Amino acid sequence: MNLKLHKPLCIFDLETTGVNISKDRIVEICILKVNPDSSRESKTWLVNPEIPIPAETSEIHGITNEDVKDAPTFKEIAPKIMAMISGSDLGGFNSNRFDVPLLAEELLRAELDFDLSKFKLVDAQTIFHKMEPRTLTAAYKFYCKKPLENAHSAEADVLATFEVLDAQVGHYDEIPNDINGLSELSFHKKFADLAGMLHFDENDIEIFAFGKYKGQKVIEVFKKDLGYYNWIQNADFPLYTKKVLTAIQLKSKF
Repeated sequence: MNLKLHKPLCIFDLETTGVNISKDRIVEICILKVNPDSSRESKTWLVNPEIPIPAETSEIHGITNEDVKDAPTFKEIAPKIMAMISGSDLGGFNSNRFDVPLLAEELLRAELDFDLSKFKLVDAQTIFHKMEPRTLTAAYKFYCKKPLENAHSAEADVLATFEVLDAQVGHYDEIPNDINGLSELSFHKKFADLAGMLHFDENDIEIFAFGKYKGQKVIEVFKKDLGYYNWIQNADFPLYTKKVLTAIQLKSKF
């Protein structure tokens, strides 16, 4: 294994009802946990999303409403997922923009506290796009020298993503082989939240990336217009964005 791990790395993939982070739900999750000694364990769960799976989405990942009607809800399996990823770093393919934000929403909805600061995030797609811009199927063929079978199956995609990430570390002398370095390489631009609604300025202070206060410091906005904070909390914003804003709002009182 080319990767240098100081703690477990959980590569995961989600199949969902759609691509809206706030509204869509998980229908399948697979986690591959790779330990520093190279040992591995893998878990896959079908999930009842408690909302209909659109037919056009089922055509992509092959999971239908019939498939999940007797599956556990996410809230029922959430403690098992938290137990598996706790103390680990997180990785995936396009995970920083989609899988991690959506997983955070589901965990918070299940009343489990997902704290992004406890995880390093590694996105093999971002590294791939920086080094060889293509898709997971092309990445697997390029790095692993074989075709990807059963693409869009969560288990196949998880296994392929880990192999791609491990092969990337061996392929490029100029990229690091540890999670801290790979996490830095996984971001085009680091956000203060997961959905990209809050950015950092040149002094690493959170600023709004949307709305009438775009570009202004969040903490200063809340000091002069607390109603804006209240409006966001009652509007259709991602739960993790609201969580970050709440922490900033509490600081603004002092």
